[in-house]
Amino acid sequence: MGIVNVTPDSFSDGGLHLAADRAIEQGLALSAAGADIVDVGGESTRPGAARVSAEEEKHRVLPVVRALAEAGITVSIDTMRADVADAALDAGVHIINDVSGGLADPDMPRCAAQARVPYIAMHWRAPSAEMHRHADYHDVVAEVTAELSRRLDALLAAGMGFEQIILDPGLGFAKNADHNWQLLRQLEVLHSLSRPILIGASRKSFLGRLSGENDVPGLRDDATAAVSALAAAAGAYCVRVHNVVPNLDAVRVAAAWVRRAENSPAVHLH
Repeated sequence: MGIVNVTPDSFSDGGLHLAADRAIEQGLALSAAGADIVDVGGESTRPGAARVSAEEEKHRVLPVVRALAEAGITVSIDTMRADVADAALDAGVHIINDVSGGLADPDMPRCAAQARVPYIAMHWRAPSAEMHRHADYHDVVAEVTAELSRRLDALLAAGMGFEQIILDPGLGFAKNADHNWQLLRQLEVLHSLSRPILIGASRKSFLGRLSGENDVPGLRDDATAAVSALAAAAGAYCVRVHNVVPNLDAVRVAAAWVRRAENSPAVHLH
């Protein structure tokens, strides 16, 4: 999944693709580079970000998703609002990517249930402006899994089909660096929910701390690709990234690694 931020304030590339023509160009480039899905968002969810109006969000994203869908690209809409999702679906969007998992807008589950499109539900505890205050866990893996399980039950109760739902542990959302690493290290626990898992680690600050590149998100692509390979080998369904080419190579390496492991004969040492 390649990312197109039609925003002035996203943490990695805010402002680069705010104009519709630039955003469309970027979406086409991501698809040409090998992205299976292009994810378009008009509202930054970086830590501390303030919300924009629904009208502004639609103004930013609708021309972009319409053009990309007309070009034959599978497009997801990154939004927490049912109103925006409805308009984007009318413009040709194929997938809803809701970082709040339906908690920010109680009408979102209805929207996704009626559309019968894939719905990505991320683990979420609070809006971006205050999420850092909610990064408190006794056992982050167990608690995120339990909270996603409850969201899954709520979405099903709202009429969504089990096969529609994709889950995202929400790296960096009400989580510190250690929480992120614990979740990545124990993806098999999330697989107990029997739904595909999406991983969004791309260029996030916990990767910057490894290399000292805290202030330059674009220099975190090598670390992002390493996470993509490890997550894919651990069974992740999809990785959401800014730079497609190195991450496509990473997941191809992971696929070859897993195939080789599955086909290797047992080795007996004497």
